[in-house]
Amino acid sequence: MGEDPRRADSEVPANGPAVVRDLVGPADAQGPHGGSQASKKKGRRRKRRRPVYAAGGESRVPPAAAASRPAERRPQPGSAPQQTIAQPAPHVVAEAAPRGQGDGLYAALDLGTNNCRLLIARPRERGFHVVDAFSRIVRLGEGVGRSGRLGDAAMDRAVEALRICQAKLRDRGVVRARLIATEACRAAENGAAFLERVLAETGLDLEIVSRETEARLAVSGCASLIDPQTSGALLFDIGGGSSELVWIDLTRPADRHRRRMSDRIRTWASLPVGVVTLSERHGGELVDATVFEAMVAEVAAMLASFPDGAALDRAVASGNLHMLGTSGTVTTLAGVHLGLARYDRRKVDGTWLSAEEVNQMMAVITGMDYAARVANPCIGRERADLVLAGCAILEAIRRRWPCQRLRVADRGLREGILVEMMAEDGVWRRNPRQNGRTS
Repeated sequence: MGEDPRRADSEVPANGPAVVRDLVGPADAQGPHGGSQASKKKGRRRKRRRPVYAAGGESRVPPAAAASRPAERRPQPGSAPQQTIAQPAPHVVAEAAPRGQGDGLYAALDLGTNNCRLLIARPRERGFHVVDAFSRIVRLGEGVGRSGRLGDAAMDRAVEALRICQAKLRDRGVVRARLIATEACRAAENGAAFLERVLAETGLDLEIVSRETEARLAVSGCASLIDPQTSGALLFDIGGGSSELVWIDLTRPADRHRRRMSDRIRTWASLPVGVVTLSERHGGELVDATVFEAMVAEVAAMLASFPDGAALDRAVASGNLHMLGTSGTVTTLAGVHLGLARYDRRKVDGTWLSAEEVNQMMAVITGMDYAARVANPCIGRERADLVLAGCAILEAIRRRWPCQRLRVADRGLREGILVEMMAEDGVWRRNPRQNGRTS
Protein backbone atom coordinates (compact mmCIF):
# COMPACT_ATOMS: atom_id res chain seq x y z
CA MET A 1 0.00 0.00 0.00
CA GLY A 2 1.09 3.55 -0.65
CA GLU A 3 1.84 5.93 2.12
CA ASP A 4 -0.76 8.19 3.67
CA PRO A 5 -0.60 11.65 2.03
CA ARG A 6 -0.78 13.23 5.45
CA ARG A 7 2.71 11.95 6.17
CA ALA A 8 6.15 12.96 4.90
CA ASP A 9 5.18 16.42 3.77
CA SER A 10 7.22 19.61 3.66
CA GLU A 11 7.67 22.47 6.07
CA VAL A 12 7.46 25.21 3.47
CA PRO A 13 6.08 28.48 4.81
CA ALA A 14 2.55 29.21 3.61
CA ASN A 15 2.28 32.93 4.09
CA GLY A 16 0.41 34.07 1.02
CA PRO A 17 1.28 36.01 -2.12
CA ALA A 18 4.77 37.06 -1.04
CA VAL A 19 5.74 33.40 -0.86
CA VAL A 20 4.08 32.70 -4.19
CA ARG A 21 6.49 34.99 -5.97
CA ASP A 22 9.50 33.23 -4.48
CA LEU A 23 8.22 29.69 -4.75
CA VAL A 24 7.98 29.78 -8.51
CA GLY A 25 10.44 31.99 -10.28
CA PRO A 26 9.93 33.85 -13.57
CA ALA A 27 12.03 31.39 -15.54
CA ASP A 28 9.18 28.86 -15.54
CA ALA A 29 7.04 30.71 -18.04
CA GLN A 30 5.94 27.77 -20.14
CA GLY A 31 3.16 26.61 -17.87
CA PRO A 32 1.01 23.71 -19.01
CA HIS A 33 1.14 24.75 -22.67
CA GLY A 34 4.07 24.16 -23.57
CA GLY A 35 10.35 0.24 -28.03
CA SER A 36 8.91 -2.49 -25.92
CA GLN A 37 7.71 -5.93 -26.86
CA ALA A 38 4.40 -6.09 -28.67
CA SER A 39 1.38 -7.18 -26.65
CA LYS A 40 0.47 -10.83 -27.00
CA LYS A 41 -3.15 -10.14 -26.07
CA LYS A 42 -4.30 -7.61 -28.62
CA GLY A 43 -7.84 -6.36 -28.32
CA ARG A 44 -8.23 -7.42 -24.69
CA ARG A 45 -10.43 -4.96 -22.80
CA ARG A 46 -9.18 -3.68 -19.47
CA LYS A 47 -11.29 -3.99 -16.36
CA ARG A 48 -12.72 -0.63 -15.34
CA ARG A 49 -10.72 0.72 -12.44
CA ARG A 50 -12.41 2.07 -9.34
CA PRO A 51 -11.56 5.22 -7.42
CA VAL A 52 -8.95 4.95 -4.68
CA TYR A 53 -9.95 6.58 -1.42
CA ALA A 54 -8.06 7.56 1.70
CA ALA A 55 -9.16 4.60 3.78
CA GLY A 56 -7.44 1.49 2.53
CA GLY A 57 -6.19 3.10 -0.66
CA GLU A 58 -3.63 1.02 -2.46
CA SER A 59 -1.01 1.93 -5.03
CA ARG A 60 -1.40 0.37 -8.44
CA VAL A 61 2.28 0.00 -9.12
CA PRO A 62 2.72 -2.95 -11.50
CA PRO A 63 4.01 -6.02 -9.61
CA ALA A 64 7.03 -6.17 -11.89
CA ALA A 65 8.04 -2.72 -10.72
CA ALA A 66 8.29 -3.75 -7.09
CA ALA A 67 10.32 -6.80 -8.01
CA SER A 68 12.72 -5.24 -10.46
CA ARG A 69 13.19 -1.67 -9.16
CA PRO A 70 14.82 -0.47 -5.93
CA ALA A 71 12.71 1.75 -4.01
CA GLU A 72 8.93 3.99 -4.31
CA ARG A 73 9.52 2.40 -3.30
CA ARG A 74 8.38 2.44 0.34
CA PRO A 75 9.48 5.43 2.45
CA GLN A 76 9.42 5.35 6.21
CA PRO A 77 6.89 7.61 7.94
CA GLY A 78 8.07 11.19 8.08
CA SER A 79 10.32 10.98 5.05
CA ALA A 80 9.93 11.29 1.30
CA PRO A 81 11.82 8.96 -1.03
CA GLN A 82 14.54 10.74 -2.93
CA GLN A 83 16.01 9.81 -6.25
CA THR A 84 19.46 10.72 -7.50
CA ILE A 85 20.25 10.82 -11.17
CA ALA A 86 21.57 7.51 -12.37
CA GLN A 87 24.69 7.31 -14.48
CA PRO A 88 23.82 7.36 -18.19
CA ALA A 89 24.15 4.27 -20.32
CA PRO A 90 27.61 3.83 -21.89
CA HIS A 91 26.52 5.21 -25.25
CA VAL A 92 25.19 8.41 -23.67
CA VAL A 93 27.84 11.05 -23.17
CA ALA A 94 27.56 12.85 -19.82
CA GLU A 95 30.32 15.37 -19.23
CA ALA A 96 31.01 16.51 -15.69
CA ALA A 97 29.65 19.94 -14.88
CA PRO A 98 32.13 22.72 -14.11
CA ARG A 99 33.04 22.80 -10.43
CA GLY A 100 30.45 24.63 -8.39
CA GLN A 101 28.01 25.01 -11.29
CA GLY A 102 25.38 22.77 -9.73
CA ASP A 103 25.87 23.91 -6.14
CA GLY A 104 22.49 24.34 -4.47
CA LEU A 105 20.45 23.20 -7.47
CA TYR A 106 17.48 20.88 -7.03
CA ALA A 107 15.45 19.24 -9.80
CA ALA A 108 12.00 17.67 -10.04
CA LEU A 109 10.75 15.69 -13.02
CA ASP A 110 7.15 14.55 -13.49
CA LEU A 111 6.36 12.12 -16.32
CA GLY A 112 2.58 12.02 -16.45
CA THR A 113 -0.04 10.53 -18.72
CA ASN A 114 -0.05 13.62 -20.92
CA ASN A 115 2.99 15.74 -20.07
CA CYS A 116 6.68 15.49 -19.30
CA ARG A 117 7.74 18.36 -17.04
CA LEU A 118 10.99 19.39 -15.40
CA LEU A 119 11.92 22.14 -12.94
CA ILE A 120 15.40 23.06 -11.79
CA ALA A 121 15.56 25.49 -8.89
CA ARG A 122 17.78 27.04 -6.24
CA PRO A 123 16.53 27.63 -2.67
CA ARG A 124 15.81 31.18 -1.54
CA GLU A 125 15.02 32.63 1.85
CA ARG A 126 11.26 32.16 1.50
CA GLY A 127 10.98 29.53 -1.19
CA PHE A 128 12.95 28.83 -4.34
CA HIS A 129 13.91 30.45 -7.61
CA VAL A 130 13.44 28.51 -10.85
CA VAL A 131 16.55 28.59 -13.01
CA ASP A 132 15.40 26.24 -15.79
CA ALA A 133 12.17 24.57 -16.84
CA PHE A 134 10.88 22.22 -19.51
CA SER A 135 7.39 21.08 -20.46
CA ARG A 136 6.26 18.97 -23.38
CA ILE A 137 3.03 17.15 -24.18
CA VAL A 138 3.99 13.54 -24.94
CA ARG A 139 0.68 11.68 -24.39
CA LEU A 140 2.41 8.70 -22.88
CA GLY A 141 -0.92 7.25 -21.79
CA GLU A 142 -2.45 7.35 -25.25
CA GLY A 143 -4.44 4.16 -25.78
CA VAL A 144 -3.63 2.63 -22.38
CA GLY A 145 -7.31 2.62 -21.42
CA ARG A 146 -8.08 0.34 -24.37
CA SER A 147 -5.01 -1.87 -24.64
CA GLY A 148 -3.59 -1.79 -21.14
CA ARG A 149 -0.14 -1.08 -22.57
CA LEU A 150 2.01 1.92 -23.45
CA GLY A 151 2.22 2.27 -27.21
CA ASP A 152 5.49 2.34 -29.12
CA ALA A 153 4.94 5.84 -30.56
CA ALA A 154 3.98 7.21 -27.14
CA MET A 155 7.07 5.72 -25.52
CA ASP A 156 9.28 7.12 -28.27
CA ARG A 157 7.84 10.62 -27.69
CA ALA A 158 8.44 10.33 -23.96
CA VAL A 159 12.02 9.11 -24.37
CA GLU A 160 12.77 12.01 -26.71
CA ALA A 161 11.49 14.50 -24.11
CA LEU A 162 13.40 12.74 -21.33
CA ARG A 163 16.63 13.02 -23.31
CA ILE A 164 16.15 16.78 -23.29
CA CYS A 165 15.58 16.66 -19.53
CA GLN A 166 18.71 14.57 -19.03
CA ALA A 167 20.75 17.12 -20.99
CA LYS A 168 19.41 19.95 -18.83
CA LEU A 169 20.21 18.07 -15.63
CA ARG A 170 23.71 17.29 -16.89
CA ASP A 171 24.45 20.78 -18.17
CA ARG A 172 23.21 22.41 -14.97
CA GLY A 173 25.19 19.98 -12.84
CA VAL A 174 22.18 18.97 -10.77
CA VAL A 175 22.98 16.30 -8.22
CA ARG A 176 19.85 16.45 -5.99
CA ALA A 177 16.74 15.33 -7.82
CA ARG A 178 13.59 13.29 -7.67
CA LEU A 179 12.18 11.85 -10.89
CA ILE A 180 8.67 10.39 -10.85
CA ALA A 181 6.23 8.67 -13.19
CA THR A 182 2.50 8.60 -12.47
CA GLU A 183 -0.73 7.06 -13.75
CA ALA A 184 0.29 5.92 -17.24
CA CYS A 185 3.18 3.86 -15.90
CA ARG A 186 1.13 2.71 -12.89
CA ALA A 187 -1.69 1.38 -15.04
CA ALA A 188 0.20 -0.03 -18.03
CA GLU A 189 1.32 -3.65 -18.04
CA ASN A 190 4.62 -2.58 -19.56
CA GLY A 191 5.09 0.52 -17.39
CA ALA A 192 8.00 -0.88 -15.40
CA ALA A 193 9.63 -2.27 -18.55
CA PHE A 194 9.36 1.16 -20.16
CA LEU A 195 11.18 2.78 -17.25
CA GLU A 196 13.96 0.23 -17.63
CA ARG A 197 14.26 1.38 -21.24
CA VAL A 198 14.35 5.00 -20.07
CA LEU A 199 17.19 4.17 -17.68
CA ALA A 200 19.14 2.39 -20.40
CA GLU A 201 18.69 5.11 -23.04
CA THR A 202 18.79 8.29 -20.98
CA GLY A 203 20.39 7.38 -17.67
CA LEU A 204 17.35 8.71 -15.78
CA ASP A 205 16.01 6.38 -13.07
CA LEU A 206 12.33 7.22 -12.58
CA GLU A 207 10.18 5.87 -9.77
CA ILE A 208 6.51 4.99 -10.15
CA VAL A 209 4.74 6.80 -7.32
CA SER A 210 1.46 5.89 -5.71
CA ARG A 211 -1.72 7.92 -5.95
CA GLU A 212 -1.35 8.75 -2.27
CA THR A 213 2.01 10.32 -3.03
CA GLU A 214 0.47 12.35 -5.86
CA ALA A 215 -2.15 13.75 -3.50
CA ARG A 216 0.48 14.72 -0.91
CA LEU A 217 2.80 16.31 -3.46
CA ALA A 218 -0.05 18.36 -4.91
CA VAL A 219 -0.72 19.77 -1.44
CA SER A 220 2.97 20.50 -0.91
CA GLY A 221 3.22 22.32 -4.22
CA CYS A 222 0.11 24.46 -3.80
CA ALA A 223 0.03 25.07 -0.03
CA SER A 224 0.85 28.78 -0.22
CA LEU A 225 -2.20 29.44 -2.42
CA ILE A 226 -4.67 28.28 0.25
CA ASP A 227 -6.47 31.21 1.84
CA PRO A 228 -5.58 31.01 5.56
CA GLN A 229 -8.67 33.06 6.45
CA THR A 230 -11.01 30.30 5.28
CA SER A 231 -12.02 26.99 6.82
CA GLY A 232 -9.99 25.17 4.21
CA ALA A 233 -9.87 24.16 0.59
CA LEU A 234 -10.89 21.37 -1.76
CA LEU A 235 -7.80 20.84 -3.88
CA PHE A 236 -8.13 18.97 -7.15
CA ASP A 237 -5.54 17.93 -9.69
CA ILE A 238 -7.04 16.86 -13.03
CA GLY A 239 -4.40 14.77 -14.74
CA GLY A 240 -4.19 12.82 -17.95
CA GLY A 241 -5.02 9.41 -16.47
CA SER A 242 -6.16 10.12 -12.91
CA SER A 243 -7.58 12.98 -10.87
CA GLU A 244 -6.78 13.61 -7.21
CA LEU A 245 -9.05 15.41 -4.74
CA VAL A 246 -7.90 16.48 -1.27
CA TRP A 247 -9.94 18.14 1.48
CA ILE A 248 -7.65 20.40 3.50
CA ASP A 249 -9.40 21.29 6.75
CA LEU A 250 -8.01 24.38 8.48
CA THR A 251 -10.52 24.20 11.32
CA ARG A 252 -8.66 21.35 12.95
CA PRO A 253 -6.10 22.47 15.53
CA ALA A 254 -2.51 21.85 14.51
CA ASP A 255 0.58 21.35 16.62
CA ARG A 256 2.28 24.75 16.77
CA HIS A 257 5.61 23.04 16.07
CA ARG A 258 4.34 21.52 12.83
CA ARG A 259 3.74 23.82 9.87
CA ARG A 260 3.07 21.20 7.22
CA MET A 261 -0.11 21.73 5.26
CA SER A 262 -0.44 17.98 4.81
CA ASP A 263 -1.13 17.73 8.55
CA ARG A 264 -4.44 19.41 7.73
CA ILE A 265 -5.51 16.83 5.14
CA ARG A 266 -8.82 15.46 6.36
CA THR A 267 -9.49 13.05 3.53
CA TRP A 268 -8.65 12.45 -0.11
CA ALA A 269 -9.52 10.37 -3.15
CA SER A 270 -7.93 9.45 -6.46
CA LEU A 271 -10.27 8.91 -9.41
CA PRO A 272 -9.08 6.62 -12.22
CA VAL A 273 -10.06 9.15 -14.85
CA GLY A 274 -8.26 12.05 -16.53
CA VAL A 275 -8.48 14.14 -19.65
CA VAL A 276 -6.80 11.55 -21.86
CA THR A 277 -8.77 8.52 -20.69
CA LEU A 278 -12.11 10.34 -20.62
CA SER A 279 -11.69 11.88 -24.08
CA GLU A 280 -10.67 8.51 -25.52
CA ARG A 281 -13.87 6.94 -24.20
CA HIS A 282 -16.24 9.71 -25.25
CA GLY A 283 -14.45 11.58 -28.01
CA GLY A 284 -12.54 14.81 -27.89
CA GLU A 285 -13.04 16.66 -31.15
CA LEU A 286 -16.79 16.43 -31.63
CA VAL A 287 -18.39 16.91 -28.23
CA ASP A 288 -22.02 17.98 -28.12
CA ALA A 289 -24.14 18.62 -25.04
CA THR A 290 -25.19 14.96 -24.78
CA VAL A 291 -21.61 13.68 -24.88
CA PHE A 292 -20.49 16.31 -22.39
CA GLU A 293 -23.24 15.34 -19.92
CA ALA A 294 -22.29 11.67 -20.30
CA MET A 295 -18.72 12.54 -19.28
CA VAL A 296 -19.97 14.54 -16.30
CA ALA A 297 -22.21 11.67 -15.20
CA GLU A 298 -19.34 9.16 -15.35
CA VAL A 299 -17.19 11.28 -13.06
CA ALA A 300 -20.09 12.15 -10.76
CA ALA A 301 -20.66 8.45 -10.09
CA MET A 302 -17.05 8.16 -8.91
CA LEU A 303 -17.53 11.05 -6.48
CA ALA A 304 -20.53 9.45 -4.78
CA SER A 305 -18.36 7.48 -2.33
CA PHE A 306 -15.92 10.26 -1.48
CA PRO A 307 -14.83 9.73 2.17
CA ASP A 308 -16.47 12.14 4.61
CA GLY A 309 -18.55 13.42 1.72
CA ALA A 310 -21.45 14.52 3.92
CA ALA A 311 -19.12 16.51 6.18
CA LEU A 312 -17.57 18.13 3.13
CA ASP A 313 -21.09 18.99 1.92
CA ARG A 314 -21.67 20.88 5.16
CA ALA A 315 -18.30 22.63 4.98
CA VAL A 316 -19.03 23.83 1.45
CA ALA A 317 -22.54 24.93 2.43
CA SER A 318 -21.04 27.11 5.15
CA GLY A 319 -19.55 29.25 2.38
CA ASN A 320 -16.08 29.48 3.92
CA LEU A 321 -14.29 26.79 1.91
CA HIS A 322 -12.78 27.43 -1.50
CA MET A 323 -11.57 25.28 -4.37
CA LEU A 324 -7.95 25.15 -5.46
CA GLY A 325 -7.34 23.69 -8.89
CA THR A 326 -4.03 22.61 -10.35
CA SER A 327 -4.32 21.35 -13.91
CA GLY A 328 -4.27 22.43 -17.53
CA THR A 329 -8.06 22.63 -17.38
CA VAL A 330 -8.24 25.39 -14.78
CA THR A 331 -5.24 27.29 -16.11
CA THR A 332 -6.93 27.27 -19.52
CA LEU A 333 -10.12 28.64 -17.98
CA ALA A 334 -8.13 31.39 -16.30
CA GLY A 335 -6.24 32.24 -19.48
CA VAL A 336 -9.48 32.57 -21.43
CA HIS A 337 -11.03 34.59 -18.60
CA LEU A 338 -8.08 36.99 -18.61
CA GLY A 339 -8.25 37.32 -22.40
CA LEU A 340 -4.57 36.50 -22.82
CA ALA A 341 -3.23 36.75 -26.36
CA ARG A 342 -0.56 34.29 -25.24
CA TYR A 343 -0.54 32.07 -22.21
CA ASP A 344 1.41 33.63 -19.34
CA ARG A 345 1.74 31.59 -16.15
CA ARG A 346 2.78 34.66 -14.14
CA LYS A 347 -0.66 36.15 -14.73
CA VAL A 348 -2.56 32.89 -14.34
CA ASP A 349 -0.98 31.40 -11.21
CA GLY A 350 -2.87 32.53 -8.11
CA THR A 351 -5.86 33.96 -10.02
CA TRP A 352 -9.19 33.92 -8.19
CA LEU A 353 -12.38 33.09 -10.11
CA SER A 354 -15.89 33.42 -8.73
CA ALA A 355 -18.43 30.67 -9.36
CA GLU A 356 -20.15 32.89 -11.90
CA GLU A 357 -16.91 33.59 -13.73
CA VAL A 358 -16.20 29.87 -13.90
CA ASN A 359 -19.72 29.31 -15.27
CA GLN A 360 -19.12 31.90 -17.96
CA MET A 361 -15.78 30.45 -19.02
CA MET A 362 -17.16 26.91 -19.04
CA ALA A 363 -19.96 28.10 -21.33
CA VAL A 364 -17.45 29.81 -23.62
CA ILE A 365 -15.16 26.79 -23.95
CA THR A 366 -17.88 24.15 -24.23
CA GLY A 367 -19.51 26.33 -26.87
CA MET A 368 -16.40 26.29 -29.08
CA ASP A 369 -16.08 23.85 -31.92
CA TYR A 370 -12.82 21.99 -32.46
CA ALA A 371 -11.42 24.60 -34.88
CA ALA A 372 -12.14 27.42 -32.42
CA ARG A 373 -10.40 25.54 -29.63
CA VAL A 374 -7.36 25.00 -31.82
CA ALA A 375 -7.27 28.70 -32.67
CA ASN A 376 -7.52 29.85 -29.04
CA PRO A 377 -4.03 30.84 -27.78
CA CYS A 378 -4.70 29.40 -24.31
CA ILE A 379 -5.81 26.02 -25.68
CA GLY A 380 -4.08 25.28 -28.99
CA ARG A 381 -3.95 22.15 -31.10
CA GLU A 382 -2.25 19.98 -28.47
CA ARG A 383 -5.08 20.47 -25.96
CA ALA A 384 -8.05 21.08 -28.22
CA ASP A 385 -9.27 17.47 -28.00
CA LEU A 386 -8.67 17.20 -24.24
CA VAL A 387 -9.96 20.42 -22.72
CA LEU A 388 -13.66 19.47 -22.80
CA ALA A 389 -12.96 16.25 -20.93
CA GLY A 390 -11.19 18.36 -18.30
CA CYS A 391 -14.16 20.72 -18.16
CA ALA A 392 -16.47 17.73 -17.62
CA ILE A 393 -14.37 16.51 -14.67
CA LEU A 394 -14.37 20.00 -13.19
CA GLU A 395 -18.11 20.34 -13.73
CA ALA A 396 -18.79 17.08 -11.91
CA ILE A 397 -16.71 18.28 -8.94
CA ARG A 398 -18.46 21.68 -8.92
CA ARG A 399 -21.93 20.17 -9.06
CA ARG A 400 -21.11 17.92 -6.13
CA TRP A 401 -19.46 20.71 -4.11
CA PRO A 402 -20.53 24.16 -5.40
CA CYS A 403 -17.85 26.36 -3.84
CA GLN A 404 -18.22 30.06 -4.56
CA ARG A 405 -14.52 30.70 -5.20
CA LEU A 406 -11.86 28.89 -7.17
CA ARG A 407 -8.16 29.70 -7.03
CA VAL A 408 -6.03 28.69 -10.00
CA ALA A 409 -2.62 27.11 -9.51
CA ASP A 410 -0.10 26.77 -12.31
CA ARG A 411 2.03 24.56 -10.10
CA GLY A 412 1.74 21.10 -8.66
CA LEU A 413 3.78 17.91 -8.37
CA ARG A 414 7.14 19.35 -9.43
CA GLU A 415 6.88 22.20 -6.96
CA GLY A 416 5.80 19.76 -4.28
CA ILE A 417 8.82 17.57 -4.95
CA LEU A 418 11.18 20.55 -4.72
CA VAL A 419 9.58 21.79 -1.52
CA GLU A 420 9.84 18.38 0.13
CA MET A 421 13.50 17.90 -0.81
CA MET A 422 14.46 21.37 0.38
CA ALA A 423 12.52 20.99 3.60
CA GLU A 424 14.16 17.64 4.27
CA ASP A 425 17.56 19.28 3.77
CA GLY A 426 16.60 22.10 6.14
CA VAL A 427 17.48 24.84 3.66
CA TRP A 428 14.97 27.29 5.14
CA ARG A 429 16.46 26.87 8.61
CA ARG A 430 19.89 27.98 7.49
CA ASN A 431 21.35 31.42 7.07
CA PRO A 432 19.76 33.00 3.94
CA ARG A 433 23.24 33.68 2.57
CA GLN A 434 23.81 29.95 2.42
CA ASN A 435 20.72 29.39 0.27
CA GLY A 436 22.17 30.82 -2.91
CA ARG A 437 19.79 33.77 -2.68
CA THR A 438 20.11 36.30 -5.46
CA SER A 439 18.73 39.78 -5.76
